[in-house]
Amino acid sequence: MIRPIALALFGVLWLPLVHCAPVEGPVEPTADVPEAKGWSSEIVTDGLEHPWSIAWLPDGSALITERPGRLRILRDGALVRKPVSGLPSVLSHGQGGLMDVALHPDFERNRLVYLTFATGTPKANRTALARGRLDGDRLQDVEVIFENADVKSGGQHFGSRLLWLPDKSLLMSIGDGGNPPASFAGGNIRDQAQRLETHFGKVLRLTEDGRPHPDNPFVDRKGARPEIYSYGHRNIQGLAIDPASGRIWANEHGSRGGDELNLIEPGKNYGWPEVTYSMEYHGPRVSDETSRPGVVDPLINWTPSKAPSGLAFYTGDRYPGWQGNLFSGALVFGQVRRIVLDGARVVDEEKLTIGNRVRDVRQGPDGFLYVLIDSGEGSLLRIEPR
Repeated sequence: MIRPIALALFGVLWLPLVHCAPVEGPVEPTADVPEAKGWSSEIVTDGLEHPWSIAWLPDGSALITERPGRLRILRDGALVRKPVSGLPSVLSHGQGGLMDVALHPDFERNRLVYLTFATGTPKANRTALARGRLDGDRLQDVEVIFENADVKSGGQHFGSRLLWLPDKSLLMSIGDGGNPPASFAGGNIRDQAQRLETHFGKVLRLTEDGRPHPDNPFVDRKGARPEIYSYGHRNIQGLAIDPASGRIWANEHGSRGGDELNLIEPGKNYGWPEVTYSMEYHGPRVSDETSRPGVVDPLINWTPSKAPSGLAFYTGDRYPGWQGNLFSGALVFGQVRRIVLDGARVVDEEKLTIGNRVRDVRQGPDGFLYVLIDSGEGSLLRIEPR
């Protein structure tokens, strides 16, 4: 069994980091891993309000989501002033709002754009998935094709990353619903991550029209939600695939430590909140167990929390020696982590210190890595080799 890499132990001095809360301004770097060499960053555009995700269009332009509920177009290196119209109604509350954006694999033919967002009210909300057809600066024929089956209260832990698989099925992460005292069915809502009757704390696998994929692992189990692909997650904020091997990687937030990098496999249990390195924000461990038979061990345990965000598997050739590496954003530390792999093993890690909250990391069609800065005055950066 692969054991996790513990980058810091629980005996260290803890900083009061509740990394799920929005933070403004520059972020202090940390010295837990070495600094990567041979790169610099360049601002592509600014003027974004809490950008969350970016998707590149075939013509080299891009779509960028802003958490308050706007979809922006980046064209020729500049933001189009007017946001894309036709979006569904979005609840902007806490961590919720307009979140991920992904293009259908056949976008050049069908022009379909998929968006995740929070919907409802501050006291009764859920994560939803919509799709629409991009026509110039407008989404046409917009429809909500999936919603979390249950509502929750508050503004925490919506998820929600999207990832297309080679068979044109779609993975979607759903958060566990929030920290105690957030409740559901008479207990802590986070406990639903271990229960197959709800979507909370899960990775879902959907067809292109939002239905459960017929090959999902729990489609024939009575009472289980047929969309579930894996479970026992707290709040996945990054999903990426190695196109050569098909391995699916995810990073997710722990609670005051215990952030994780995982390999996602169908039907597997990833432990939250029963098996975790996390600590409660008020002090004690969330669980006495950090490993258990039948529960997948994380490949990295980030403690203290780096607050992982977007995740990219790099396939380009712009940076010598970086091909086949993972790049994971870090909200709290204001970094991108370069994670060196040997197949399914993590063999090394270093940091690219950005200095501001990194919300997303994506490879552009030009082979460069791009980074979204999460701020009320957010920006898009390009990582340049040097």
